[in-house]
Amino acid sequence: MARARQPSTSDPRHNQLLAALPEADYAALRPALEPVELTPGTALYESGRPQPYLYFPASGVVSLLYLLEDGSSTEIALCGREGVVGVSLFMGGGVTPSRAVVQIAGHAWRMRAALMKKSFDRGGALQPLLLRFTQALITQMTQTGVCNRHHAVDQQVCRWLLLALDRLDSSEIAMTQERIAHLLGVRREGVTDAAGKLQDAGLIEYSRGRIRVLDRAGIEQRVCECYAVVKREYDRLLPAPRAAHIAAVG
Repeated sequence: MARARQPSTSDPRHNQLLAALPEADYAALRPALEPVELTPGTALYESGRPQPYLYFPASGVVSLLYLLEDGSSTEIALCGREGVVGVSLFMGGGVTPSRAVVQIAGHAWRMRAALMKKSFDRGGALQPLLLRFTQALITQMTQTGVCNRHHAVDQQVCRWLLLALDRLDSSEIAMTQERIAHLLGVRREGVTDAAGKLQDAGLIEYSRGRIRVLDRAGIEQRVCECYAVVKREYDRLLPAPRAAHIAAVG
C-alpha cells in the first residue's frame, strides 16, 4: 500500500480530473485528499481485495495488471495524471480481478472509499469526469488486448513507450527491458531486440535501466494503430492537459 506523507506543496490539480473541476466542487473535495508517495513496486490495490482508497496520480505511472492462476501477470492498462486508480469504487463492483502497481515513481492524492462514494453519489462535476475516464480506460484495456494478440513486439514496445511518455513531463523513462517484457507478457529477448532496433535508428538511448526518447516522431511512425486509437479516445473524453494546468494555476 502507498505510504501517506506530510502535506506537499504540490497542488492536487496537477491531476487533470481535479484540475477540470469548478472551483466550488474542488474546494468541497480538497479536505478529503491525502498526499501519498508512489514508489515503484508498491501495490495500490490487490486482486479480489477491497480497495480502501481512490487515487488521483499527480505524477508517475501506475500499471493495472491482470493476474493468472499460475501467478503470472500482464499489463492491461496504465494510468497517470490524466485519471484515477480504483474505478471499481464508484462503478459499484467494490473489488476487481486486477491489481494496481506503481511502475514509475511519483506522487498522488488519495481519498477514502466511503468519502469517495458519498461524493460520487451526490453528483456534481466530478461524477461525469470519472465516468468519462472509465470509458477511456475501457478503450485502452480493449486495445491492449488486441495489440498483444495481433501486433509485433516491436510495435507493442513503441505503444508502451508513447503511452508512458504521455503521462510524464520528461523524455526519460526509468524502466528496464525486463520489466517492459513482464508488462507486455513477452520474452525479454523480444524486447531487447525491439529496443536495439530503436536505438540503432537513433530513436531512443538505453542505459542502466533508463530509456531516453530522442525522437518521438520516429517512434510514432513505427507504432501500430492501437496507440492512436487510445490517444484519440482519451483526447475526446478527458480535459486537455493545458486546460487542466490553467485551471490549476489560475
